[in-house]
Amino acid sequence: MAAKWGAVTWSTLRRCETTLLLMPSLMYRPGAPLGAFVDCFWHYDGDPAPAARERALPSGSLDLVINLDADCLEFFAVDAVTPLGPLPGIVLSGAAAGFVTIGPRPRTTVMGVHFKPGGAFPFLGVPAGDLEGVQVPLEALWGPSARELRERLAEAATPTQRFAMLDACLRERARRPLERHPAVAEALRAFEDPWLESVAQVNARTGLSPRQLIARFRDQVGLAPKSYWRVRRFQAALRHLESARDARGAAIAAEHGYFDQAHYNRDFRAFTGMSPREYLAREYARPNHVPLRGKNIQDPTA
Repeated sequence: MAAKWGAVTWSTLRRCETTLLLMPSLMYRPGAPLGAFVDCFWHYDGDPAPAARERALPSGSLDLVINLDADCLEFFAVDAVTPLGPLPGIVLSGAAAGFVTIGPRPRTTVMGVHFKPGGAFPFLGVPAGDLEGVQVPLEALWGPSARELRERLAEAATPTQRFAMLDACLRERARRPLERHPAVAEALRAFEDPWLESVAQVNARTGLSPRQLIARFRDQVGLAPKSYWRVRRFQAALRHLESARDARGAAIAAEHGYFDQAHYNRDFRAFTGMSPREYLAREYARPNHVPLRGKNIQDPTA
């Protein structure tokens, strides 16, 4: 049974894989109307991944990440060495057209919100496109209430109580009416169509001009339409590769609309920092994460 608005019970919790941070987590999927914008709330309490750094691959969505043990979070530049920060313990990670490098800390309790594509904008107070590819302290968007939220979550006794607090917080902050622009909703559906051939087809389906679609889409989704489509196509190809590890690159490229295998390989390297063959050789514990190991952490194949 779907969770009711604002109500959290253990029947709504189950094990899941988080999209941004750490290991198998407890998950809560909110009911309508919040469920149309939030994929899940997740909660992890335990040891970090064994790798010193990880690449979180782009999904086309935004994430709220909260460290409940320490008032800090670790994100790094593309080189996996240069820190981005210092950053506090409650951060909004914008939609990105590239991977994000994270650094697991010692045993810790973290939780967060993984928004659906185009789902975060009612809660931000700024256009989602202003946060593209960056990690922003939530306090910069919400003021002191962000710090107070983290403190209340840290003091709560159980994950159930924490999920209820987050649910109530987002319900209170949601911009009304809680709905996407109709053209953005239609564009999101169009970009999941495996037979889509061009952004121009999306413009035709929405009735907007290219300039109008770009502006509205970036405001609510956080990426330009072409960048978003590229990320979603990569995600579909990645799932294909993971489920059929012996699939030929040419077949994957053809099925997911790439011009040729070389185009698929270039996109794959741009989004993961490695080739499909190198990706399959890695030991990854969860979707959308690539562990970085070795003496030279800048070399993912080390």
